[in-house]
Amino acid sequence: MVRNEAIKGTIMAEGSNKEELGFESEVQQLLDLVINSLYSNKEIFLRELVSNASDAVDKLRFSALSDDALYEGDPDLGVTIDFNEKKKTITVNDNGIGMNREDVIANLGTIAKSGTKEFFGALSGDETKDSQLIGQFGVGFYAAFIVAEKVVVTSRKAGDKVTKGVRWESEGKGDYSVESVDKISRGTEVVLHLKKEAKEFASNSKIREICKKYSDHIAVPISMAPISGEGDREVINEATAIWKKAKAEISNDDYKEFYRLISNDFMEPLKWVHSQVEGKLEYTTLFYIPQMAPFDLWDRDSKQGIKLYVQRVFIMDDAEELLPRYLRFIKGIIDTNDLPLNVSRELLQKDKALEKIRLASIKKILGLIERLSKTDDYQKFWTTFGRVLKEGIVEDEAHRERISKLLRFSSTVEGGDEPTVGFSDYVSRMKEDQTDIFYITADSFATAKNSPHIEYFLSKGVEVLLLHDPIDEWVTSHLTEFDGKKLKSIVHSDLDEEKDESAKKTENAADEQEYGEFLDKVKNLLSDKVEDVRTSKRLTSSPACLVSSAASPSANMERLLQAAGQQIPESKRILELNMSHPIITLIQKEKDEEKLKSWSNYLFGQSIVAEGGKLDDPAAFIQNINQTLLDTA
Repeated sequence: MVRNEAIKGTIMAEGSNKEELGFESEVQQLLDLVINSLYSNKEIFLRELVSNASDAVDKLRFSALSDDALYEGDPDLGVTIDFNEKKKTITVNDNGIGMNREDVIANLGTIAKSGTKEFFGALSGDETKDSQLIGQFGVGFYAAFIVAEKVVVTSRKAGDKVTKGVRWESEGKGDYSVESVDKISRGTEVVLHLKKEAKEFASNSKIREICKKYSDHIAVPISMAPISGEGDREVINEATAIWKKAKAEISNDDYKEFYRLISNDFMEPLKWVHSQVEGKLEYTTLFYIPQMAPFDLWDRDSKQGIKLYVQRVFIMDDAEELLPRYLRFIKGIIDTNDLPLNVSRELLQKDKALEKIRLASIKKILGLIERLSKTDDYQKFWTTFGRVLKEGIVEDEAHRERISKLLRFSSTVEGGDEPTVGFSDYVSRMKEDQTDIFYITADSFATAKNSPHIEYFLSKGVEVLLLHDPIDEWVTSHLTEFDGKKLKSIVHSDLDEEKDESAKKTENAADEQEYGEFLDKVKNLLSDKVEDVRTSKRLTSSPACLVSSAASPSANMERLLQAAGQQIPESKRILELNMSHPIITLIQKEKDEEKLKSWSNYLFGQSIVAEGGKLDDPAAFIQNINQTLLDTA
């Protein structure tokens, strides 16, 4: 039930026993650190106060299990927030467990009483380590001084007399006061007197916005006056966390509605998985695969779609430590009671608990994608997110094999440019005596499909995967085999064309005897462009092609590296000639060295164009073609 108004009844008691207390000398330094360094975003002050209020309510609920008299006739637990725009105040009130005088001094003076000198002595100068150390001091409450010039806390412990209330007051400048007051209602009231530059927070809409962002799913109702300012208070948060419910209690519509809430996506998700882990490490995950890619999908520095909660309190939505970048398209939440945070709750500490959650989350998401891969929706998923998932082959060695089973490519068997063929499909269609998975990389599907390098394999009925995604070059450099079968690029010169060494030597010797003189001539004429010229066994309809040695990057990889601004050492490739092609037959008869040079440059340039490469001088190439045609006519 929502209370119509906050129960307020704080009055000065006779002999109030007001006490002025000074913080230890280092406290001001610590407060400056908390206020100016630890929190990058001012609005989290309200998150911290609401979180503290929620904790107080939870403590009362637990204590009341053995003593329901602590409810004092008011079992409707909750948090109320008020503001006064003219006075520039914000008031956070809860009817939780409350504090007595000793509790106030101990809790609100923690940083003064918990070894401040030792803390500063342990500072290392390492920002990450120091922030983790500060987190041991529990100073989240002091985030209030980010926006407040003065903070007044009035509290009474549940079960204590009305006269046992206490008021704590401080400007965060090295001292505070404590005095006894009468307080009718149990619980704690925190009043912030805002700084001039923070007056924007004394706004109904602003407070609602912050609570919706950070505290929407805490299990305590947060109430405020209506926007209109008239009528009963209204609950401004969901006050329930869908992911904490038993799966049997959540309908598909509930899951879809929550997805829209956290993603701002008007379309339904493709698939989701909800997991609740109990035991030594307890956490809950709820992950969604969207239908559409976000506009910043290709910005690797953009925020990820996972929201991190600790005890249902929102912490951050850019928890890169929880999921790798190749899963950045996943939306959802992770909620845990066990994840250690620094005092600002903005930076995660690296530890075993975090790593366990991360690994389990990756496995859970990959399992979700695997199940999706067995449905008709997988092609939609792959078209949208496949290129991002491929990054996992490069980035995540531990799950490389699992990710490799999810990859899809175009192929000479399927024919179309849609990537529908997985490695498992390829292996199932391999010829009986075939031991390798053959592929070609190119800058487009058309270039790959029409490459001269494919001709031999087409003639033998051997399937070739057509890899035309820029990242495919990096994928194949990290993924060298699948299911015990080696991945082999067909553009490399060491391609085993099913002949043993003895047979190849015999064949090479015959070629050398028949064509050696001609090959040497072409090689000399192209000495500044090629490493070698030799006969080809891979070409059937094209006159020539360029191949790379096994140790050299492919021409496509060189182009990608150059496009990325990297300096590539100059390398020469091998020109292979199809000796049965009519053009080669024609130019073998050419006696004029200049004409033979023109033909040789034509074959070299044609080979570059055929593989999607860029000519150094296209105009000169065209002129050479024209002249060669005229000479031949």
